[in-house]
Amino acid sequence: MEQPARNAQTRSSFQGPPALSDYDADALAAQFAGWGCKATHAARLLHAFYLGGGQVDLAALRLGKSVESHLGHDILLRQSHLITRSSSVDGTEKLLVGFGRGGAVESVLMPAHEPARAAGCISSQIGCAMRCDFCASTRGGLKRNLDAGEMVEQFLHLRHLAQSQNRRLSTIVLMGMGEPMHNLGNVMTAIRRIAAPGMGALGGRQITVSTVGIVPGMDELAAADLNVHLAVSLHAADDVTRSRIVPMNRRYDVGQIIAAARRFSEHTGRIVTIEYCLLKDVNDSDGQAQLLADLLQGFRTHVNLIPYNPIGVALSGAVYATPDASRIQAFYGILVGRGVVVHVRLPRGHDVNAACGQLRQSVRDDRSV
Repeated sequence: MEQPARNAQTRSSFQGPPALSDYDADALAAQFAGWGCKATHAARLLHAFYLGGGQVDLAALRLGKSVESHLGHDILLRQSHLITRSSSVDGTEKLLVGFGRGGAVESVLMPAHEPARAAGCISSQIGCAMRCDFCASTRGGLKRNLDAGEMVEQFLHLRHLAQSQNRRLSTIVLMGMGEPMHNLGNVMTAIRRIAAPGMGALGGRQITVSTVGIVPGMDELAAADLNVHLAVSLHAADDVTRSRIVPMNRRYDVGQIIAAARRFSEHTGRIVTIEYCLLKDVNDSDGQAQLLADLLQGFRTHVNLIPYNPIGVALSGAVYATPDASRIQAFYGILVGRGVVVHVRLPRGHDVNAACGQLRQSVRDDRSV
């Protein structure tokens, strides 16, 4: 039975009651029983809570006055709130979600090609310690890990927003702020709640976990058999270039990362996604494309080419730019010609600070998040 728990960083700064998102069905049933209430009400409450995207009508559920007297006092119905929401002309919705335990993160809802569906992106940490030079999330460093319940509540905010647009939140990626493998225990607990029947009911196949290439975490995630997908933020196929833009490459190099990705694929049967952010005159040459194709030979992967979303001056002082369309097409053509499965991700939400960390950074000027 999963117990509601908080990591040491959070526990030292927050002593309030747990929230409903901190529980699974067994733990909540045990809590109800401890109050002398019907344990069977726990599953009904969680089902309604998740189905409604975190919105629940307690009166309609008829849980009884005893249960209702504890909810909101001994267990919070919600532990998060929406600070701001930005809507793009392309339909992308970016949320800045604040927590009662302190801090705020970004979550994104992206409309799918099918009008009734949407995809979501949630964060696993407040800030990030990876120091990838082209990413806004890492500015200011890592503040703290998110608890599982705080990740769940991002999912619920996105589900509720999708429902308001007559869409179904059909897939999510843990690809927002933070490195999921450095908070893997809480990430896996959140995935179990989001995927579980009677709770989020999304299913592991609809969930992707992204990493900059933390090899032990990749192996641990594979061994957990959560039925999820893996995305690796590679961004360069040689160690010299990658170490320049992704400092963690000095700890786990390209060869080690691809070997771990292969192990994940072999263990789970999943096709690994390779994320590759194209930076003008840095990693977008024909030679880089050939190196990437060489690296992936004999490995069933899906490469996402991502045109860079400018964030201004990088941590190193560099100012990166987006390659022009002809350069992107040339890079794409080389990969296709070498038999690599690849597509170019369409830019989304440029007008709403869509790069990870930008919205939080812009709000920090006015309030502490």
